[in-house]
Amino acid sequence: MGLLQSKVAFVTGIARGQGRSHALTLAKEGADIIGLDLCEKLDSTVYPGSTLADLQETVRLVEETGQRIVAEVADVRDLPQVEKVFQRGIEEFGHVDFVVANAGIFASGKFWEIEPAAWQEMLDINLTGVWNTVRVAAPSMIARNQGGSIVITGSTESIKGMANTASYSAAKHGVTGLMRTMANELGEYGIRVNTVNPTCVDTNMIQNEGVYRLFQPQAETHTRESVAGAFASTNVIPVPWIEPSDVSQSILWLLSDASRYVTGAALPVDAGFTIK
Repeated sequence: MGLLQSKVAFVTGIARGQGRSHALTLAKEGADIIGLDLCEKLDSTVYPGSTLADLQETVRLVEETGQRIVAEVADVRDLPQVEKVFQRGIEEFGHVDFVVANAGIFASGKFWEIEPAAWQEMLDINLTGVWNTVRVAAPSMIARNQGGSIVITGSTESIKGMANTASYSAAKHGVTGLMRTMANELGEYGIRVNTVNPTCVDTNMIQNEGVYRLFQPQAETHTRESVAGAFASTNVIPVPWIEPSDVSQSILWLLSDASRYVTGAALPVDAGFTIK
């Protein structure tokens, strides 16, 4: 028996990276999955977007655990699209116990150089997308009257700002405030709301030339190996980045009964980044 046996989790951004890791971790602990991902490249990002093949691979891997999954292409910016996927999941599984609002993007630039469209895209996905995700799930969780747990993917930029991350930091700081308000509003229904706030995670979001240049702006060429030291220098524990599974295990704890009285918390999973 897993920690989440007979539970159902609604997870966004599941096609690859952290989202896939979260979905698989929860499935291995007995949860069925409702999931979605955009599966396309965004205008404001420099790294490749996820693909339909990525999403199908996540489906295959979840089903390999023996759990069921409902997963579709959808845009967290579009409330009706999110609602449609969620309702399909409810029709299949009957209820939802957990929400993991994970979908997000990263882009960089000095605040005065960010194009308005790129600024808006960041806020629409990283902040409004979180609101849309939890908004569609909360009413059914309240009506079921069985409590539940919601975890939102924040960032170290939810806690302290850094140069060249204005739009990302603004959105992620917004997520922290949204989480705390949701925790206050949902507490009476036994529903807990928290964020996890990772340092750099070893996914496409950081493993690209655009981010490498932020860490080594003077270098003409970059490789994963050449930038590792610069990444590690930002953390108290001198690792360049953490694994998606490190975040997934923290989410698993926040969803499980082991954290039954934890709500309104912004949990750093950051190798000490935010205290350095």
